[in-house]
Amino acid sequence: MRSQRRERHISHAIALTYNLRHGRSGARLEAEAESEFDSVTTVETIADALRADGGTVHLVEATEALPQWFLTHPVDVVFNIAEGLHGAHRESQVPAILESLQIPFTGSTSVTLALALDKAKTKQILAAEGIATPPWQLFSTPETRLSPQLEFPLIVKPNREGSGIGLSRESVVGDEFSLRRQVAYVYHRYRQEVLVEEYIEGKELTAGVLGETPLPVLEIDFEPCRASGEFFYSWRMKEYQGDATLGLVPAMHCPARLDPVAAQDVQDAALRAHRALGCRDLSRTDIRLRSDGTPFVLEVNPLPGLNPVDSNFPAMAAAAGIAHPALIQRIVALAMARAGRLGRLSVKTSRQAHPQEGRERVSAPRTTP
Repeated sequence: MRSQRRERHISHAIALTYNLRHGRSGARLEAEAESEFDSVTTVETIADALRADGGTVHLVEATEALPQWFLTHPVDVVFNIAEGLHGAHRESQVPAILESLQIPFTGSTSVTLALALDKAKTKQILAAEGIATPPWQLFSTPETRLSPQLEFPLIVKPNREGSGIGLSRESVVGDEFSLRRQVAYVYHRYRQEVLVEEYIEGKELTAGVLGETPLPVLEIDFEPCRASGEFFYSWRMKEYQGDATLGLVPAMHCPARLDPVAAQDVQDAALRAHRALGCRDLSRTDIRLRSDGTPFVLEVNPLPGLNPVDSNFPAMAAAAGIAHPALIQRIVALAMARAGRLGRLSVKTSRQAHPQEGRERVSAPRTTP
């Protein structure tokens, strides 16, 4: 009879870096400050998926103390969802620290994250690669002269924000007077350059890439939201999506209601954009599909939300048959394979592993008045 061997599992130390919503309320600008941050539920769900794969998980909030933490705590890999606290290149801060310390991490490099947060720079790269993106102009001041090559309607956006920040129903303008008013508002409120681009009528789509594999396309149908005045992904739409009292209840279709050729074109555009910006492991690309079948890339997000209920990327993965825990584990595997560490992790027998090892929990944030 074959001799029995003790069951062994791979144990690896993972730091989960994040920025947590602390429940600020009040004026919109204060609420927007944490729009990109994650909830306790998101952080805990990701941590549980990492533990289920044999990881000892350390929860590390991305504050000013983060560099010192990594100088004193060796880990095999970092699962990074941190958005950064401030600055034009805030999403790059944690990856830049990890790069300097030669610690492997999930997702894209600091350079890619900096580029993708700058909408104008992203569009320059897309255009150079021959990837369709709406014609645009960067307004360095509200007095910048409007290019005669742009055609109304136009949409006005802060150049370096995510999560729909700075976007409202007033963002789509049909004449120069409205344009000047909205550009001045965005410029003074967000204290940055303003991106103005042609507003593309068509289907709102988002397309994910996992590794180098496109996921099923997600269609966001805003027709049920017409009464609210919101007909694209504004800040209110992203922040309060699903709130029937506000009329912010878009219909989601995944896979999108596209014929096979159109779906392939959208996936190809997303994969090309992913590669053009140097994205790694995962990305989500927002696309408008014009009536003539042209997919226009609006933005590329190398750090997409991973909330298992509300975020688009996990929804696309689920449509591909990838459950949320498997998605998280796949992202880790991609990062560790890139670092050449899959075969060099510490091995512990089940008897050696302590039952409470890696069971840190996130403290629920307190709501501030």
